[in-house]
This record gives sequence, C-alpha cells and structure tokens, in this order.
Amino acid sequence: MLIKSFGAGPWQTNCYVVAAGPNSECLIIDPGMGSAPGIREIITEHNLKPVATMLTHGHIDHMWSIFPVATGYGIPAYIHGDDRFLLNDPGAGVSTETRNALMEMMAADDIFAEPEDTREVSDAMTLDIAGMKFTIRHAPGHTQGSILFEFEADRKHIFTGDVLFAGAIGRTDLPGSSPQAMDTSLRDVVLNLPDSALVFPGHGPASDMATEKSSNQYLLRVAKGLSAL
Repeated sequence: MLIKSFGAGPWQTNCYVVAAGPNSECLIIDPGMGSAPGIREIITEHNLKPVATMLTHGHIDHMWSIFPVATGYGIPAYIHGDDRFLLNDPGAGVSTETRNALMEMMAADDIFAEPEDTREVSDAMTLDIAGMKFTIRHAPGHTQGSILFEFEADRKHIFTGDVLFAGAIGRTDLPGSSPQAMDTSLRDVVLNLPDSALVFPGHGPASDMATEKSSNQYLLRVAKGLSAL
C-alpha cells in the first residue's frame, strides 16, 4: 500500500492519502484545515486519481476541508450516520471556548456543509474502493460516530482517527463523547485487533497493536476490566 500523510491545521490532524500503489486510484482520509494543497501535491507526485474521501469522525479538525475536497474532485464523502450532523454544524462537537475560537479562525470562503454526494457507513460494512478492501469498525466514545478503517493487506492497516493514538486515546469530555462508550469500544473493538496490525491515528506518529497492547496505559486498564480513565 501507498500511504502518505501530513499534519493539517493548528491541530496537526493527520490527513492521509491511501492507494494500492502509485499510478492508481486513491482515498483521502480526514482532510483537515488547509489540507487541499498538501493533498494535491501528493496526488501529483504519485500520479493518483482521487475516488473518495473518508472521515473517521465528524470533528471539525478532521473534516474542515471535506466540502471543498470532495466537491473539487467530484467524489463522494463517507461518514458514519451518527456524526453526519456535524458536517452542517461542526460547532456542536466542540466546547464553547473552542467554538468561539473557531469563529475567529474561519475565513469568508470556508464552507461547512455536506458534500453533494455524502454516503453513510455503518459497523461491519465492507467496502472495495480504489482497488482496496476495508471494513468499517464502529467505535463510539470520542464521538458517537467514530469509526476505524481496517484495510486488508499483508498486515492489517488500521486508521483509528481519535479513538486510539500511540500511547493514548481520544478525549471523552466533549459534546457527544462518552467515557462508558469509549471503554466498550476499547474492550470490544480495539483490543480485538491483531497484534500485527499497523495503527495510523488521527494525530501523532504511527504505531502497531502489539506495542499498544503492551504499553498503552489506557488499554492496559481496560484489559484488566477497569475504566480507561
């Protein structure tokens, strides 16, 4: 697989361009703030053709550029149904303080709306796009509609959004978050991922499940039957 990423916006949200290889179709995962030029550079460098955009969840730092990217390339946007409302109302998923700060950051030409071709995904759905097969894993907690993308390859490649980071997990103190749901997702979804799986999170460096299961303190707590937090 060809996986290229860069940190977008002030939150350094990982935006991923994923393809089976160069000179092929590709997916764009989590196009954050100001990500369009970086996406275009990767596409040009590797001679790729975008065919879909995917969101791990609906928080604004992950979907800031979903409308211009999906509309600009004329491609569909995929999101879990429980987070779809955030495309039109991104302020609903953040604190009051962050909402006020966002008002100052937004440019006059920023558009927050559903792309014309917006498609909902659900748990255990299997998709075959750009010559790659992957499964949707619903993992609520950080948001109601947080999902993992589990790609089939020689080793599984898991795009975890803000559910799981290298050595950490996503926040559960935001509107729509749930510590209880996060515990369930970590126990029933994340801990059941194979040790060999590679982890590509929404922020920070990549990891693998063997490392996370052996050293991530939040996963270790859940594995013992405790709450992650």
